[in-house]
Amino acid sequence: MINLNHKKLTVYQFSLDLVKEIYKLTEPFPSSENFGLISQLRRASVSIPSNIAEGSARSSDVERKRFLQIARSSLVEVDTQIEIALTLNYLNEKDIEHLSDLSNQVFAMLSKMMQ
Repeated sequence: MINLNHKKLTVYQFSLDLVKEIYKLTEPFPSSENFGLISQLRRASVSIPSNIAEGSARSSDVERKRFLQIARSSLVEVDTQIEIALTLNYLNEKDIEHLSDLSNQVFAMLSKMMQ
C-alpha cells in the first residue's frame, strides 16, 4: 500500500469504519436485495472514502472541495438508503446506532473541511 497523507485523516478512517458497518448491516438482508439495496448501499458507502482519497490527491482547493462534496453527497445517499431499509424492516433503530454516530461525525468533518 502507498503511504499517503489522506490515510492519516480521522475522517478517512471513520469513513472506512462506516463502510465496514454497512457491509455488516447488509449481510442479513434478503437475497432479493443483492442487486438492489445491498449493492446500492455498499457502493455509496465505498464512494465516501474513495472520494476523500481522490480529493486529497488533487492540487487545487477547488478540486479538493468538489471531491469532498461528492463524498458528503454519498453519505447523504447512504442515509436515505438506511431510511429505506428501516421502512422495509430490514433494519431497526438499535441496528443503526453505531452507524448513525459514525455518519454524523463524518458529515460534520467533511463539512468543516469544505469551509
